[in-house]
Amino acid sequence: MPATIDRNLLPVEERLKILELENRMLQQETETLQKQLLAAQNELNKMKKNPLIIATVQEKVGKDQAVVKSPTGMLILIDAPEDVKPGERVKLNQHTLSFIGKLPPEKTAFVAGTEVIEKPKVSFEDIGGLEEQIQEIQEAVELPLLKPELFNKVGITPPKGVLLYGPPGCGKTMLVKAIAKETNSTFIRLVGSEMVKKFIGEGAKLVKEVFELAKEKAPSILFIDEIDAVAAKRLDETTGGDREVNRTLMQLLSELDGFNELENVKIIGATNRMDILDPALIRPGRFDRLIEIPAPNKKARGEIFKIHIKNMNVSKVDVKWLAEQSEGAIGAEIKAICTEAGMFAIREGQDTVTKKHFKMALDKVLGPVVEVGGEEKRSYM
Repeated sequence: MPATIDRNLLPVEERLKILELENRMLQQETETLQKQLLAAQNELNKMKKNPLIIATVQEKVGKDQAVVKSPTGMLILIDAPEDVKPGERVKLNQHTLSFIGKLPPEKTAFVAGTEVIEKPKVSFEDIGGLEEQIQEIQEAVELPLLKPELFNKVGITPPKGVLLYGPPGCGKTMLVKAIAKETNSTFIRLVGSEMVKKFIGEGAKLVKEVFELAKEKAPSILFIDEIDAVAAKRLDETTGGDREVNRTLMQLLSELDGFNELENVKIIGATNRMDILDPALIRPGRFDRLIEIPAPNKKARGEIFKIHIKNMNVSKVDVKWLAEQSEGAIGAEIKAICTEAGMFAIREGQDTVTKKHFKMALDKVLGPVVEVGGEEKRSYM
């Protein structure tokens, strides 16, 4: 058995090293004990809390009672405040089943992920060639939101819903964002194909939740893009999937019928396939103002080019020439032409965009000019 060494007989430097080592070991042990203490305190706090269950209110019984449905499906009669309403979720004590409080409305991940822009930045100055369409959508959406008293004085109700139709890339979404900015409204965008769900009842539930979200964010504009995905004409012979799409459409029609024309929520739909929409959707009382957004003509193309090049450093570029050379182009393609022209200038190390760069961009986006049947046309057109 080894003999114990008396520390007092060791040199001072060695004794100091031993003490430092012991000090570090004690510090590590202290940290470990503190972590264990914190974990024990957290566990104790959890045990002190009341065990809860979440139930859904089915109906009110008098002013101070309600029937709720527990997670197991059991119906329970509880004492509840007067402001508790059917459909709301409430917290109950797990042991006594007594009311503790209300929970915020439940939203699916789909609705939570819906594109919501509180303050769009697009204005009518960013849209060219659609003066008549701008006037129509202002009358149907802007006036009822900003000056509802005008309709009350005249004694008429404004269009409940507005449907924009026309080729893709012609400015339907920009037009809706601009009207949302002018009315200082929240812009909520929903794509019709996202409303088509696999399981029974899911699509209808999502439609209901999105309309509730629009009411919560009021004043708001609910924009349903590609609405033909869920609102195509109903057929006599249907499969299981078709029946689910029809249920979603029926819920959409029901929500449109339930809206007050002068509420601070406006519904705008958009489609590229007007010909396949169900007649029930576009009858008066639902989407009762139909606005065509056509492909831009020569004059409109010139106005769109002016908007896109106003912030560009251009030299000797004639807008009329651009409009003539871009026959058949839509708004999105015109924007792409301006972007590509700038990219060609950057590629050559220049900070000025010239006619040569725009010619190269036109050839890239719309294709080079070729002769077809004795006429010169862009090969992509």
